[in-house]
Amino acid sequence: MQRAIAQFLQYLATERNASDLTIKAYREDLFGLVEWLSTTRGNVPHPGSLTPQDLRPFQAALQEAGYARTTIARKLASLRSFYRFAMRQGIATSNPAKPLRNPRRQRKLPHVLNNEEVGALLLAPPAKETAGLRDRAMLETMYSAGLRVSELVAMRDGDMDLDEQIVRVRGKGRKERMSPLGSYAIKAIVAYRKRRVRDPQVELLGRQGPVFVNRFGKILTTRSVGRMLDKYIARVGLDTRTSPHTLRHSFATHLLDRGADIRSVQELLGHKSLATTQIYTHVSAANLLAIYEKAHPRAS
Repeated sequence: MQRAIAQFLQYLATERNASDLTIKAYREDLFGLVEWLSTTRGNVPHPGSLTPQDLRPFQAALQEAGYARTTIARKLASLRSFYRFAMRQGIATSNPAKPLRNPRRQRKLPHVLNNEEVGALLLAPPAKETAGLRDRAMLETMYSAGLRVSELVAMRDGDMDLDEQIVRVRGKGRKERMSPLGSYAIKAIVAYRKRRVRDPQVELLGRQGPVFVNRFGKILTTRSVGRMLDKYIARVGLDTRTSPHTLRHSFATHLLDRGADIRSVQELLGHKSLATTQIYTHVSAANLLAIYEKAHPRAS
């Protein structure tokens, strides 16, 4: 097997023009299998004789050794590449690494703000300035309706029905949904509208313009919203991981904390798959556990 690996590494260097780092990674991955076979079997069989059943214990050994899921996936990819070469060279007749499934990627829990942090952030923009009124209305709307930034800047005046407390949201894939607007968001929007600068061309043509605009009456970009939020994050002293999407994460988590049905949260977020929404159930459970441990006299 060592000879076949050497041929493969030579092929990578001469015909694929692979970098030294790439070749080094392949060498470590493949000779890791050689070392494991030698240790567990006492010999290293011909590569053409190995089967998926022979390699599954190797994959299990990597997991037990504590390798990261991404590292295991890379090692399996190295084996698949090696065996594709071996099949072309007539060294093997099949690829025993092909049926092996990569470990599922571990999804990181999203960063969320607690109620006090959200409240502090929403009150950070100065209410006496037009820009401050706009920023407060944007933050309130994002949190109230669980919006993506792209959905926020795409909002038009005609999308909102403040009497019914709803807004039409244009989500991913041009899918539309109706989202509720809370009383605080509506109050902030009304206050901002009274001071808002409008694009003269929009006014002249009588078109429904964007709800949130810059000081020239033009539509905002997602980057400008991100810069706005960064300013208030620093002012309030929030975790630097906080981003515009954090308000959306917090919206979903707080709904679940208060007993909302996960299907309803899925609809409100505009998620196509329930699996995407389920990540928030883990965050909510973690929040509840933290509250329990803090409040229960015999939790620890």
